[in-house]
Amino acid sequence: MEQTEEKVVSFFRFEDLRVYAKATDYASWVMQQVNTPRNESESVLVKSFCHSAYDIALNIAEGSSRSKSQFDHYLKIAKTAIRECVVYTEVAHNLGMFGDGQFEQSREYLMELTRMLGALIISLQRNVDRRQQHNDDEAEADPYANDEMSY
Repeated sequence: MEQTEEKVVSFFRFEDLRVYAKATDYASWVMQQVNTPRNESESVLVKSFCHSAYDIALNIAEGSSRSKSQFDHYLKIAKTAIRECVVYTEVAHNLGMFGDGQFEQSREYLMELTRMLGALIISLQRNVDRRQQHNDDEAEADPYANDEMSY
């Protein structure tokens, strides 16, 4: 008897998104890299850096429960968190908290996340555009479809 592999869909749908998994991987990676600040200013940097790294995944999760246009908005906020992480990566490197390898690895993560989010945003916008086109086509077919009757 042949068994077929069935893909299990998560209760929380955002957990099925590859970009969400990559974002949580990045947040975990950041935590491992900046685990021991040497002074108060580095401690502030670490806290802010980790917060922005978490925000990438958090905004993906939050937006996924919203409408497509709101999801698009949250994904753009996640891209803002990525740009914050680019700055924190540079500062951590300049302060000697990141070596050259860590600096490059962080940037690679962030570039990949940016590409993945950009592709997801484009996909959402195409779906919204298609739905709008479909609604426009229906309105042309029935000019009274969107009119409310008043008595």
